[in-house]
Amino acid sequence: MAKKEYEQRTERLLEPIAAKCGVSIYDVEYVKEGSDFYLRAYIDKPGGVTINDCETVSRALSDKLDEEDFIGDAYILEVSSPGLGRALKKDKHLQMSIGEEVELRTYKPIEKQKEFAGILKAFDQETITIETDGTERTFARSEVSLVRLALDF
Repeated sequence: MAKKEYEQRTERLLEPIAAKCGVSIYDVEYVKEGSDFYLRAYIDKPGGVTINDCETVSRALSDKLDEEDFIGDAYILEVSSPGLGRALKKDKHLQMSIGEEVELRTYKPIEKQKEFAGILKAFDQETITIETDGTERTFARSEVSLVRLALDF
């Protein structure tokens, strides 16, 4: 079974748990870091999630994953908030962040730089547009390695 299928099946198991716990699913990812596999579920709710939210969802999800037992490798389950500087991976993340300040990173330098910041103005299947100092700049999505909310401290 492929990584994508693990993520999709986990998200389907998580949907009723999240609804019962009053949280929404932000993302699910299955990744290998070093020699370990991680199954990460990111949850959110207005005002942010608490450690108790994460613990409650983690216990319920762990039980469901044990029942279904569709991941052959040993893995570490993590349930957490997507964080303040959350990655905007999916269209729904971008849509929720229109008008917010974002940081955008490209795979290759564009005009000698790979990092850009600005207000997220628009996106479609092919492009992402940000505004910096009153000027709009459009990037091909194929050039973009990361878009995340900017952290203001």
